[in-house]
Amino acid sequence: MVEIARGTLTRVTPDGRVSVVADLGGGPNGAAIGPDGAVYICNNGGFNYTTEADGCFRPIAQATDYSGGRIERVNLNTGKFERLYDQVEGLALRGPNDIVFDAHGGFYFSDLGKVRHSEMDRGGIYYGTPNGASVHVIARPVMTPNGIALSPDGQTLYYAETEGARVWAFDVTGPGQVRKDGWPSPQGARMLAASPGGHYQRFDSMAVDAVGNVCVATLIHGGITMISPDGRLQSHVSLPDRFTTNLCFGGKDKRTVYVTLSGSGKLIAIDDWPIPGLLLNNPA
Repeated sequence: MVEIARGTLTRVTPDGRVSVVADLGGGPNGAAIGPDGAVYICNNGGFNYTTEADGCFRPIAQATDYSGGRIERVNLNTGKFERLYDQVEGLALRGPNDIVFDAHGGFYFSDLGKVRHSEMDRGGIYYGTPNGASVHVIARPVMTPNGIALSPDGQTLYYAETEGARVWAFDVTGPGQVRKDGWPSPQGARMLAASPGGHYQRFDSMAVDAVGNVCVATLIHGGITMISPDGRLQSHVSLPDRFTTNLCFGGKDKRTVYVTLSGSGKLIAIDDWPIPGLLLNNPA
C-alpha cells in the first residue's frame, strides 16, 4: 500500500506489522503490481494537509514543496525505484492518482490534476508501457479522474470522477485504445452512474468484483458504493471514516476486502464479502 502523506510504499504483513519498502517522497497515491513483479506507483507530487475538529486528516491543496507528478517503478526486493514518466505528449503530469494493468502488459492510469488556492489543473487518462518506452493520451483534459479499473473481460475501462461523484466508462477497442462518444460527453466517455446517495459525496479509488460490479471508495458519506455493470443497481456499505479512499480484494477466494481509511489512518479488512473480487491482470 502507499502512504501519501508519509511519501512511502509500505508493506503490511498479515499480523499487522508495518515496514517501509521505498521512501519515494512527493505523494505516492496509487499502486499496482506489474507483469515483472515490480510495483508501479502513481506519484501526485504531494499535498498540503489539515486536521478537522473531529480528527479527520485530509489533503487540501498542492504541497508547498510539490515535486511534480510522475509514474515510478519500485523493485520490491531492493526498494530501489526509478522514474518512468513525468510528461505525456509534451505536457507535464500534475497529480497521477491510480493505475490498472491490462492483459497485454500495459497500464492505464489517471491524473487527478492539482488544486491551488485560486486555480486548478485538470487531469487526464493515459496508457503506458512498463518499460518506460511509450505513453499516450486516452482522454485529456478530464475533470478530477481518480480510481481506474477494467471490467472482467477487459472490454470496458472505468474511472471515478471525484468532484462530481460520477463513474464513467470507455469501450476498449485494443490495447490502450478506446471508442469515444461525441458531444455532449465532456471527454468521450459514457456516464455509468451520477452521484448516488445525495449531496456532498465524492468518489475516490475503485475495484471490480468477479461479476463486474464497480466498487468505489466513497468520501464524505464514508464507505464503499457498489454499482452494477449497467449502472442500474447501486448500494452502499457505510464505514466509520469520511475519507474511505481505496480498496482491493485478497485473502481466501478473494472474499476479503482491504480498505484504506485515510481520515483516521487505518487499514482494515472486511471478511466474507458476498462476491469475490476480480483476479487482476499480470499478478506476480
